[in-house]
Amino acid sequence: MKDEYSKKIEDFLIRDISDINELKILEFGVRHGITTKKFLKLCEEKNGQLFSIDIDDCSSVSKSPNWTFIKSRDDNFDYIEKKIPKVFDVILIDSFHNAKHVKKILYYYYRKLKIGGRIFIDDICWIPYVLNNYRNHFNSEMNNRETFDMINKVILSNQENINVYFSFVGSGMAKIIKLNENKLSNTVKIKSREFSLKNIVRKLVKR
Repeated sequence: MKDEYSKKIEDFLIRDISDINELKILEFGVRHGITTKKFLKLCEEKNGQLFSIDIDDCSSVSKSPNWTFIKSRDDNFDYIEKKIPKVFDVILIDSFHNAKHVKKILYYYYRKLKIGGRIFIDDICWIPYVLNNYRNHFNSEMNNRETFDMINKVILSNQENINVYFSFVGSGMAKIIKLNENKLSNTVKIKSREFSLKNIVRKLVKR
């Protein structure tokens, strides 16, 4: 399971953006720089620029001239705005994995995405973290499930504005493609019929 993250990044993210010339990428969350280095390789090939934000000092990850590292919280909006371009081709949200926080970052930076641009959100799959599975971790299970549910509410509220795709490799990843210049609409509650009388009857009939 050690290579799940790299496989997900290569197959679902890097391959998807590898034909964009002079691409501009905004990355939230650096840590050990696994994704950062993959982005930089692509930027050096395609004459692109990568801007990475992390609350920790990750400036030693690379000396590439195509890279700008900014030590900051990802929601320090006024500070970050002064240091980054106005628009991006790609945004990766891989910092604080909490659904409410991810939503705040998504809604703020979505407006900086070009039409046809992509926002990737890491950690949307809870399956590896459920009880007795190979990662078995309560907080990760809950956070990833809540982030997935939040993204589905975004889809329901913005069906004309975005296309959304999911990878469930490892901890999973969502890809949101911007279709127009509309702002993202506020999310609405999904009215599930899972616990409706009709569904209870349906289950009884199936038995």
